[in-house]
Amino acid sequence: MSSPRNDRLIHWLLGSLELESTLFHLGQYCGSWKTSTSGLARAGFHVVLHGECWLHLPQEGVSHPLQSGDAVIFLRDVVHYLSPLADPLAAAQAPRRSMAPVDTSLPGSVALACGFFSFRSQLNRVFLGSFPDYVVISRSGEKLSETRPLFDLILTEAQAGGEEPSPLISRLVDLLFFYAIRHLCQRREVSDGLWALLARPEFAPLLEAIIADPGRDWTVQTMAELAHMSRATFFKRFAQACGASPSHLLLQIRMRVASQLIEEGLSLSRTAEKVGYQSDAAFSRAFKKSTGVLPGAYRRAQQQRQLQAA
Repeated sequence: MSSPRNDRLIHWLLGSLELESTLFHLGQYCGSWKTSTSGLARAGFHVVLHGECWLHLPQEGVSHPLQSGDAVIFLRDVVHYLSPLADPLAAAQAPRRSMAPVDTSLPGSVALACGFFSFRSQLNRVFLGSFPDYVVISRSGEKLSETRPLFDLILTEAQAGGEEPSPLISRLVDLLFFYAIRHLCQRREVSDGLWALLARPEFAPLLEAIIADPGRDWTVQTMAELAHMSRATFFKRFAQACGASPSHLLLQIRMRVASQLIEEGLSLSRTAEKVGYQSDAAFSRAFKKSTGVLPGAYRRAQQQRQLQAA
């Protein structure tokens, strides 16, 4: 996973997620309490800035101890709650309290940064694949040790004070998310989708070639030859690794590239040609099939978003 080829593919895939992190609340608790971001059908996160608490997952019957510098990232909505109480039943009955400003000098306090992840792209089920529901990042553990400076920066920003939380916290959490995704892929803890293919060396060159030249006439035979397999073997192994047919994944990559080209201001006709469509009508049908909207509507939405951000 550390080859230059895979690094390029990782960066492209991470960029395709169009991640946006939102800080829901930042502060600290004292005494008996519980908190959660579940129940809103959104991915989320908790970063322990100070103190110790427990992550309880009642539907799994699992509890994880958390301490300063630990984090939990939920890739989908999972029933959970955090509490200083180790006993799950006692923790479930603990009250929900309002957060106080971060003050790490108070004994027994637990400071948290909690929020949500959202993805602007419509292609994320294919791009994310079947990742685990959540990942716990331990500051004292060996895995994801490269993220430790991020926790220090998040705490520094949290302690900076002010009426509004620092916007840098959300950006730092973005980085934390990307490291976690890459870690899961490297450990092959994703069962299908583009990331699963990336973990298979026989398919990485093919992915790079398709991304670099999506407008090429990519038949299954062409793909099989590039992967140095017979057509039948290629189709079987590809479907087993990816969970989708080669033509379906080709469509998703083409439409992701098309989305990026539209955002860059390329005309719809030229975009269609770049991703392998000679007919604007055929391109529009394919784009809507993948994203749920027509390319013209997508372009107008992007232009409106840019105006609002200006």
